[in-house]
Amino acid sequence: MRMRDQLFTLSLSLLTATSASGGENWTQFRGAGEQGHSEAKDLPTEWGEDRNIAWKTPIEGKAWSSPVGWGDRIWVTNANPEGTRLSVLCLNKKTGKKIYDQELCTVKDPQFCHAFNSYASPTPILEEGLVYLTFGAPYTACLKAESGEVVWERKDFVCDHFRGSGSSPVIYKNLLILHFDGADHQFVVAMDKKTGDTVWKTTRSVDYKDLDAAGKPKRNGDMRKAYGTPLIVKSEGKDVLVGAGAMALYGYDPMSGKELWRVDTIGTHSTACRPVAGHGLVFATMGFSRGLLIAVRPDGKGEVTKSHVAWKYSKAAPKKPSLLLDGDLVFMIDDAGIAACIEAKTGKEIWKERIGGNFSASPILADGKIYLFDEDGQGTVIDAARKFKIVARNELDAGCMGSPAVSGDLLIVRTKKALYGIKK
Repeated sequence: MRMRDQLFTLSLSLLTATSASGGENWTQFRGAGEQGHSEAKDLPTEWGEDRNIAWKTPIEGKAWSSPVGWGDRIWVTNANPEGTRLSVLCLNKKTGKKIYDQELCTVKDPQFCHAFNSYASPTPILEEGLVYLTFGAPYTACLKAESGEVVWERKDFVCDHFRGSGSSPVIYKNLLILHFDGADHQFVVAMDKKTGDTVWKTTRSVDYKDLDAAGKPKRNGDMRKAYGTPLIVKSEGKDVLVGAGAMALYGYDPMSGKELWRVDTIGTHSTACRPVAGHGLVFATMGFSRGLLIAVRPDGKGEVTKSHVAWKYSKAAPKKPSLLLDGDLVFMIDDAGIAACIEAKTGKEIWKERIGGNFSASPILADGKIYLFDEDGQGTVIDAARKFKIVARNELDAGCMGSPAVSGDLLIVRTKKALYGIKK
């Protein structure tokens, strides 16, 4: 029995995100470590329009994608409010000046996009010398980072995003992986990152079944929607691609696209949060109609809803902002401004406090502090601790829909109107 327990404990300890937190390069949604952590030790905790602002660059258009950075450059995607022009901006990290502002694609007849969303919500992902970006079905591409020159592009994906896209791409070995969860089609696709060619495509195995009086399926786009970005975790020595669609959390073999397991969460939909992982568990929030946080052991096979869900939490589970895992604690901010701290291994609530405001942006963690940005311009800093404490409250001219980034001692914040470099 002791040997079996020791082996089980060892297998749990092997479950980690595949890349470590990055200090200088913030390469993707939620950073190089994929979980919102920064190694920065000297970020400001106080700022305002006239305080600790290194630079401020106005950005026209409407886009909720998060900034990413490599070396001395920052990239963001952009779109006009009508969704007919899709573009990418590259800025100097030290000055905030635009290096290039390049239109990538014109869309003659854009899909409907809900006013709360934008036509440029997915966040790019970077490798040395390359920028990968997507706007959902209309356009996905790889660019040369130096010039913005297009290496390859895809305009052939078919997906009715219904209320707009939101899932950001991830890189695994030679693959660029992307979620498409729309009203008509729900699938995961992996492309050769060098050519853009499809390597595998896997249809979601759970669909919303709502029948009319004649027994025919109704079309309910919201119940088929998801906006989440997947995460690669390691379980029992093997990599697993974990991501949420509507109605289920899935685990896939990232090289083949084969579904390994799933947890059904029937009744949830429009999931937007990216999972985090640790302690042998994957923590994922599911659903827009009701916030639900589940902790799942990712070593299952088949449908594992009853066997592999360690615990559930719904009191203050977010629907859009992603989670933070710090040591043995999970921190979160729900859409209505309620922050919570719970034990990662048990799901026990440590504290729950109202911050105020409405939130879409995911929090980040640096040097023991959590940075929270709401939709109206308030930035709140709290301690990442078992005891709740507000360190500072700050204001900018406009609020955040996208999540912040960090590069060195620079906090990079995109509001609805501008991109900021915030520094002591």
